[in-house]
Amino acid sequence: MNRRWKDIAGRIFILFLVLCIPANHNGRSIEQHSSQSDVPEILESDGLEKYAPPIEVSFVREMEDELQQMISELPGETLLDNRWTRLYEEELGIRIRYDWIASGDVYNQKLGVSLASGRFPDVVKVNPYQLRQLSNAGLIEDLTEVYQRYASPLTKDILEAEGSGALNAATIDGKLMAIPESSSSIETAQYLWIRTDWLNRLGLQPPETMEDVLLISKAFTELDPDENGEQDTYGLALTNHLWDPVMGAEGFIAGYGAFPNIWIKDSQGNLVYGGIQPEVREALLALQTMYLEGQLDPDFGYKNGSKELRLIEDGKIGMLYGEQWTSFMLQSSRSTDTSAEWQAYPIVAESGRSLFVPLRSNTGQYFAVRKGFSNPEAVVKMMNLHLDTNWGEHAEYETYYNDDSRAVWKLSPVTPFPGNKNIDAYKQIRDARITGDFTGLKDEALVIHKRIAAYDSKGVDSGWGWKQTYGPSGAFSIADSYEKNDQLLYDQFTGGVTDTMIDRQIILRDLQLEAYMNIILGRPIEEFDRFVENWLQLGGDQITAEVNSWFGTHVTQEP
Repeated sequence: MNRRWKDIAGRIFILFLVLCIPANHNGRSIEQHSSQSDVPEILESDGLEKYAPPIEVSFVREMEDELQQMISELPGETLLDNRWTRLYEEELGIRIRYDWIASGDVYNQKLGVSLASGRFPDVVKVNPYQLRQLSNAGLIEDLTEVYQRYASPLTKDILEAEGSGALNAATIDGKLMAIPESSSSIETAQYLWIRTDWLNRLGLQPPETMEDVLLISKAFTELDPDENGEQDTYGLALTNHLWDPVMGAEGFIAGYGAFPNIWIKDSQGNLVYGGIQPEVREALLALQTMYLEGQLDPDFGYKNGSKELRLIEDGKIGMLYGEQWTSFMLQSSRSTDTSAEWQAYPIVAESGRSLFVPLRSNTGQYFAVRKGFSNPEAVVKMMNLHLDTNWGEHAEYETYYNDDSRAVWKLSPVTPFPGNKNIDAYKQIRDARITGDFTGLKDEALVIHKRIAAYDSKGVDSGWGWKQTYGPSGAFSIADSYEKNDQLLYDQFTGGVTDTMIDRQIILRDLQLEAYMNIILGRPIEEFDRFVENWLQLGGDQITAEVNSWFGTHVTQEP
């Protein structure tokens, strides 16, 4: 889920710090060296040479509840000693050490203090703001040459799959100051998830326009779809953070031609911030009407995703917007009500308006290397091995990525992955389904097909979520149609954090969220106009100028 920064320490948003070191998949070795200028001559290498003698790399780690639960289910494995730590030492000569391990807010606070003091591990995973600050302070290495010399062809293919945007975001003053952990923008596409058992019970059809969405929401609220004789259901789920990937408002607002989290082109071809455009007003007024009419949880403004999820589990929600993985979250509602059925549908637009699906840049984390670390190429080599082990020619996907439905990839301190792997798996399964020949499936696509088949043939309920995402009418079938219909709207700004963004972006985002929320909860729409004025005055004007300066010096790259 997206996290917001509430103070200087809390604003630091990082999943984990990673220190990494080179290695060899083929038994070759190189000597450990003491400076970047002493890099051995391996221009023809595959980026997997083994250190001899082994080297030690330190980093810090966030211990999430899901990770802790998984480790408890893996006999003989701990965070410090597991299949991935052993693989890195055996294949790369890298011994992993954690300076400290913490959970949740404690992790973010400790990391914030660590970065502010300049005392952090050899390789650290940072957000764009932290990256700019560390670079400006001269605390991290220039990785331009490291990336070019050590990144394997597979790594480069994956990091550059959507063009140079991910690398551009990590480039400061012409130097690559970190290695992006890129993903695919299409993963941020929104879908409208609806309880189809409620649709059928009330004799309603799936929506084709925003007007239909509003009618369905009203019906789900007022016509007792759960047949308990009480008006205790809600048409649409929202959380107190309107931009959450599940139960957020972004997909709804897009139906009015408004794109509040990305930069778009205006009629003159300049970049403008979607969050201050006039189309937002109509969307906010529609949400305000829904709230005042009781179609939204009256307490949603105080609830995060976990708390709002309880309403879904209790059978009180009929619709929500969410990304492709929403199905796995919705599956919890089937535990309390076996008749609950959900289906993903395309998001829709107002009558007469063309539909565009906004896609945010999905690269938000970067591996930076502490200035003076003797092996700056280590992070690249670890990424090479991680990608090769899971998606290379001789991948061991069910051992190192997903072992019996366990996300064992999380045991690794570096976790790069092909951004398009999910939709590619869907397309492989789709093509096999058309021919009826599934023998060519392997790795991820094969595992997913097995789970769907187990659900279809044996009623194994754990396969329900996989079918709702990867099945013939699942979320990725809709993503496929978005793509074919040229409905994907990419964020037009893929540069790094600008100078003004460092000090102002978080303030402006909080300002935007507060104004939007106030309007939904009943404030006059004129508050939006005041927000736009304040946004421009508090740094938005300068950020817009910086964004367009970057845009004017780069060739626009539209995937």
